[in-house]
Amino acid sequence: MTRIDAKFASLKAEGKKAFVSYIMAGDPDLETSLEVMKGLPGAGVDIIELGVPFTDPMADGPTIQLAGQRALDGGQTFQKTLDMAAEFRKTDDTTPIVLMGYYNPIYNRGVDKFLVDAKAAGIDGLIVVDLPPEEDVELCIPARDAGINFIRLATPTTDDKRLPKVLQNTSGFVYYVSVTGITGSQAAQATEVGPEVARIKAQTDLPVIVGFGINTPEAAKTIASVADGCVVGSAIVKEIADGKPVAEVLDFVSGLAGGAHSA
Repeated sequence: MTRIDAKFASLKAEGKKAFVSYIMAGDPDLETSLEVMKGLPGAGVDIIELGVPFTDPMADGPTIQLAGQRALDGGQTFQKTLDMAAEFRKTDDTTPIVLMGYYNPIYNRGVDKFLVDAKAAGIDGLIVVDLPPEEDVELCIPARDAGINFIRLATPTTDDKRLPKVLQNTSGFVYYVSVTGITGSQAAQATEVGPEVARIKAQTDLPVIVGFGINTPEAAKTIASVADGCVVGSAIVKEIADGKPVAEVLDFVSGLAGGAHSA
């Protein structure tokens, strides 16, 4: 059982929905992003998605793209991102960490070396948005064999014919992208999301977490109420981009978590 599996089991026992938060590693600098990361569990975050800065983030909207650029400009590297996770683990051995990014940096490092290093750093799951199920032998299956969950995205355009393929080697949870398009582009609608979550849950026992288009406590509550939880990324990254003090960023996160947990 991974930390992700354990977290969902404990949330289920409490009758609570999951709140997942995304931050970009190294944004606006390593020290600040690590401080934010360390404060997330105390703000009510159940699972942390840690973005890996990349030069060609094709699924990300302007807010996340700019965060990645700030991080890269500040000297953030793949190794420093793993080091961040390892530093976080010194004081928190229970909160799951999911690395979210693209395959190129992993491929460049070498899959075998990456998995050893990720495991040592305390990484629990991977979301690699540009590796389709047809490429599962590349990373998904080796990650699973190493005890790291490989989390797949399902979208409004993932039809019933495609969905079983998407789900076949997925573990941890399914990330349902609530809107078509890039991150931070439009608001998620519970009336549209609910039936899609039900459609996915008819084909898997995994929790379904909804992301994209959630930026208020009310939206977090509404979307979490029709799923197993929700993810907020762009709205949190925007608070960081606006130069808010860490305490203010964490207050904002706490409000979102409260919304999700009250669903």
